[in-house]
Amino acid sequence: MSQVLSKSPKHCANKQGFTIKKQHKKFFCIFSSFFTSILSLILLLWLILHPSKPQFTLKEADIYQLNLSDSHLLNSSMQFTLLSKNPNQKVGIYYDQIQIYAAYKGQQITVDTLLPPFYQGHQDSNLLTASLVGTGLPVAPSFGYEVGRDQTAGKFVVNVKMNGKLRWKVGTWVSGHYRFNVNCVAVLPFGPTLPTPPLTSNQGTLCSTSV
Repeated sequence: MSQVLSKSPKHCANKQGFTIKKQHKKFFCIFSSFFTSILSLILLLWLILHPSKPQFTLKEADIYQLNLSDSHLLNSSMQFTLLSKNPNQKVGIYYDQIQIYAAYKGQQITVDTLLPPFYQGHQDSNLLTASLVGTGLPVAPSFGYEVGRDQTAGKFVVNVKMNGKLRWKVGTWVSGHYRFNVNCVAVLPFGPTLPTPPLTSNQGTLCSTSV
């Protein structure tokens, strides 16, 4: 007598469901492996081509006007020339937003000024010139006293501050935006025996940069 084996519909359905789940799991594993490989490749490229932050040097500083009223309102006019350098051999830099102003003893003495955006190629350098002004800017009551102390010391110290957004470019790949901050210190000769403005300095001071 021959034995006949039969499978119930319920048994077949269970087996088919198990096969579908297995296929989904296999697809998920393949996708996860591919995604992990892409992330690892991007991370490896970033580690190899990790960009150095840009370098800025204050080349020249000229102060044409710095007048303080009795009501502690300041009128100012000055110009600064900076050298921007990209030290990277394989990474370009898009400067999408650049804002610059001058400060004295922690007080802003000009309004914010926007510089035009630009692209900086590998190891390229660019000169940036900014004319800064301030009209009726409120300052602390001690501002005149601090300026008098600097005049007695024979030097006027002003900070040139710049901030904005940049993007890195490697080949055809362009990163997202990164914020950057630049701080330059200008020391200008300043004393009672000096001629009338402008006060001028062209010593070439290296600025601090953070990204």
